[in-house]
Amino acid sequence: MKTHVVPVGFDYDRLVAPLVRDQVDVDRAVLIEGARGSADVARKLREDFASLFDAETRTVGIDDVYDYDAIFALAYGVLRDELDDDNEVRINVSAMPRTVSFGFTNAAQHVVVEDEEARGRVLAYYTAPERYLETELADEMDEVVRLMRRLKDEGLTDAAERELDERYSRANELLREFNERGTTVGAREFDGSHVIEMPITPPADLKEFERTLLRALDDEGVVESVSELAEVVAERTGRENTDSFRSKVIYDVRSLREKGYVEQSESGKSHETRLSHLGRLWVRAHDCGEGDT
Repeated sequence: MKTHVVPVGFDYDRLVAPLVRDQVDVDRAVLIEGARGSADVARKLREDFASLFDAETRTVGIDDVYDYDAIFALAYGVLRDELDDDNEVRINVSAMPRTVSFGFTNAAQHVVVEDEEARGRVLAYYTAPERYLETELADEMDEVVRLMRRLKDEGLTDAAERELDERYSRANELLREFNERGTTVGAREFDGSHVIEMPITPPADLKEFERTLLRALDDEGVVESVSELAEVVAERTGRENTDSFRSKVIYDVRSLREKGYVEQSESGKSHETRLSHLGRLWVRAHDCGEGDT
């Protein structure tokens, strides 16, 4: 099955037009909807995915579209579930705030890091609009202000009255489009396609023991030395805290630091060790489920 993950936002055309114009197959749609503002667009999308593509839809809610960490964790769960169901996944990152777009794109990257076989089954893409309604509305308001200024200076001549009627009609039409479509209209074509693909480039992969270290650091917060971390991990895994085991912990902590998952700072003769932001994101994504609404 081909699943399209669609963060909804306030634009309508860019979420449907590229699929129709490029004759893309859609078997299933997962609509990512914010807590406010996008309900009308989401409703229209559910109707269109059903009528245009005969696709089933489900909605996943985001409480705060600016909470990047929560978005990343939710996106990871959504993508992982679809891939586990053996679906191909396409993510449209055109419409919602950049925190959501980046969160879903980076989550896709993370999934591919862990599962190389998923690389050809996950794609993030962007669609550029044909027109920006907010720009046209701003231009029209400039013209209205100019006309009102002239009317104030010259009075309402026949020519001015005709222009006033034209401006009134144009402004009403733009407002109607704005209310129906959001801030943009249409989908632009580039080189025969209405989508701009964004290839997923993975960072370094994680070994199983490195994952164990990350979860241990998440539980502990900060450990005063790598030796202390070795004691914690040995107890968690039921292994003996030998010199060889401590060397393994030291080696893998260094590897995690180089990959950006762990931070260290000197404390006397030891190195305090903690998760970096990336490390916290990894733990949250892998220990957090998604929330359907």
